[in-house]
Amino acid sequence: MGWLWAIIVGFVLGLIAKAVIPGKQHSPLWLTTIGGILGAIAGNAIAAALGVAQTRGVDWSRHAFQLVAAIIIVALIDALYMATIGKRKQQQRV
Repeated sequence: MGWLWAIIVGFVLGLIAKAVIPGKQHSPLWLTTIGGILGAIAGNAIAAALGVAQTRGVDWSRHAFQLVAAIIIVALIDALYMATIGKRKQQQRV
């Protein structure tokens, strides 16, 4: 059940990250979900390092770290994806 929640949270974080990042993102949904999962993992690690991973009630600070990490990771993944796809399209034209 833990993997299912990781995929669901990663999916939601990835979609929110795509909505926040300005411009059009071209990476596929599965890659966005992986970026969201990685953002959640990185956000949890940052929250744990700062000592705010476990608080009473809803862990808003942990969720904020997860979202910021997901935004950064999804943006990087999209940039790498476009750099790779752009090179392939240029090679196909030549």
